[in-house]
Amino acid sequence: MSDTNARIAEIVNGNDVVLFMKGTPLFPQCGFSSRAIAILDHLGVEYASVDVLQDMEIRQGIKAFSDWPTIPQLYVKGEFVGGSDIMMEMYEAGELQQLMADSQVKTAS
Repeated sequence: MSDTNARIAEIVNGNDVVLFMKGTPLFPQCGFSSRAIAILDHLGVEYASVDVLQDMEIRQGIKAFSDWPTIPQLYVKGEFVGGSDIMMEMYEAGELQQLMADSQVKTAS
């Protein structure tokens, strides 16, 4: 496993919910990342975020890690969920809320 893959695996497995995104939750740098943050904030769950714009190795490595070509990418309990479109579809269907409940994700304080 490469150093980048090991770093990504550590981040994914070290957080119940993690969003690899462009920018930060306070200053998302693309519309898709902004939408993903809005969904997570609306769910009221604790999550970590990784700004891929600050680390080119992570930016390229996360695409290979998940075999998914776009960013943002959401992981819950170590499992890849999808990007902002999938998050929106799941949220609208109630599936994302159910996933968070089933995964016993902590609510944000």
